[in-house]
Amino acid sequence: MIDEFQNSTVTDCVRVSLEKAHRVKGNLTVVENLKNIPFEIKRVYYLYDVPGGSERGGHAHHHLHQFLIAASGSYDVVLKDGENTLTVSLNRPYEALYIVPGIWRELTNFSSGAICLVLASREFEEHDYVRSFEEFKTLKIG
Repeated sequence: MIDEFQNSTVTDCVRVSLEKAHRVKGNLTVVENLKNIPFEIKRVYYLYDVPGGSERGGHAHHHLHQFLIAASGSYDVVLKDGENTLTVSLNRPYEALYIVPGIWRELTNFSSGAICLVLASREFEEHDYVRSFEEFKTLKIG
């Protein structure tokens, strides 16, 4: 069995363009389980009112898959796989960043009024988190 945590790389994390229904009265984007998102959504949460200069994230997950969407404003997501680093800027509510398990993530550079919407494949489970970057690097090496 492939160890998804150890074998994942930042190139497995991809930006996904979600379909946008353009209307005169405003645009609409729909996210549906197992249709335009590759997992069943078990948890939804959002980050907002992040003070200037603050960072969020700073962890990895053993099993959790996530879609991050800039519902408003913008922010950067710094992804690390133990060898490579990739920074993705999110600033459109019809684009998502798909993050696979085994990737360290840090959210930075929040604009004023930014809202980070997170769609997750699992409910909150503390044991799924890796909160130390040193431990993360050790787990990735095997």
